[in-house]
Amino acid sequence: EIQLEESGGGLVQAGGSLRLSCAASGFTFDEYAVGWFRQAPGKAREGVSCISTPDGTIYYSDAVKGRFTISEDNAENTVYLQMNNLKPEDTAVYYCATPVTVVGSTILGPYGDLGSWGQGTQVTVSS
Repeated sequence: EIQLEESGGGLVQAGGSLRLSCAASGFTFDEYAVGWFRQAPGKAREGVSCISTPDGTIYYSDAVKGRFTISEDNAENTVYLQMNNLKPEDTAVYYCATPVTVVGSTILGPYGDLGSWGQGTQVTVSS
């Protein structure tokens, strides 16, 4: 069974930084890509970044490119999202998910019978 658990959210002023963690179990990063999504109040969930060891690729949405960095620690089976220069519009609940894929400019997933979401972590950026 795949399980994902996010942590690291909080309240930060605009321009500040946070690092989110996604602790994973039930699979290895060699098998599936892992993505970060977010959902702001009243808005649809959107993909912001994903990392794929099978493909050797990393993807960022235009909204976060240059400010967010995704990485993974195989020893800890954890995916991180380093978020710098945060803006009020980054305020959302952030989720990790797997397996995911990128089609065009959109992160899709999770897909398949093993598709899983974490419970989410709140990020609030004050102006």
